[in-house]
Amino acid sequence: MTFSLAARCSQTGAFGVVITTASIAVGARCPFVRGKVGAVLTQNRTDPRLGPNGLDLLASGMSADEALGDLVRHAHVPGWRQLAVVDAKGRTAHFSGDSIVSRHGGAEGPNCVSIGNLLVSDALPQRMVDGYMAHPGESFEDRLIDSLVAGLEAGGETSPVRSAALLVAERFDFPETNLRVDDHDDPVRELRRLWKAYEPQRARYVLRVVDPDAAT
Repeated sequence: MTFSLAARCSQTGAFGVVITTASIAVGARCPFVRGKVGAVLTQNRTDPRLGPNGLDLLASGMSADEALGDLVRHAHVPGWRQLAVVDAKGRTAHFSGDSIVSRHGGAEGPNCVSIGNLLVSDALPQRMVDGYMAHPGESFEDRLIDSLVAGLEAGGETSPVRSAALLVAERFDFPETNLRVDDHDDPVRELRRLWKAYEPQRARYVLRVVDPDAAT
């Protein structure tokens, strides 16, 4: 019941994930990022343990393809899982298990990968990649949200989406941008509104980490 995109910003090296679904609280269990390491998405019948495990594999020096292979080999009932990985060099990989019965798929572009299940259209993953790449002059977060909008315009999933999340990590183990919308009639639009409210404050919260004496 989910479609998502993970990416590495070619300008800053930041990692970002964006995701939406018909169920509540998708941001609590599916998207994972770590600055200077990579990004992992885990969805369909989600096992949230796969996200941190995948990031640890990337941190150990594995490529996206190697980390994905290790995750699948050691996952509990991997046939139900859908995964995507982006590594520190922007290499990507994705996996959809053979127990997934809905229309599903994935697509890769430069420094980005999209996956989805319970989709209305097989074209959706590629449309998300195209949406992310369409406006390279925008902020990384806006481009990520653009990919969700493109997914909705491609038909979305078979049920109306109700939650969405956006995470971006550049310098730290935690995401400098971490926004969630839960149980909302238009979560993607609301996610954009939250990002626009947070965007002018983002640098201030980072300053509180690195130089609290100078922060306000």
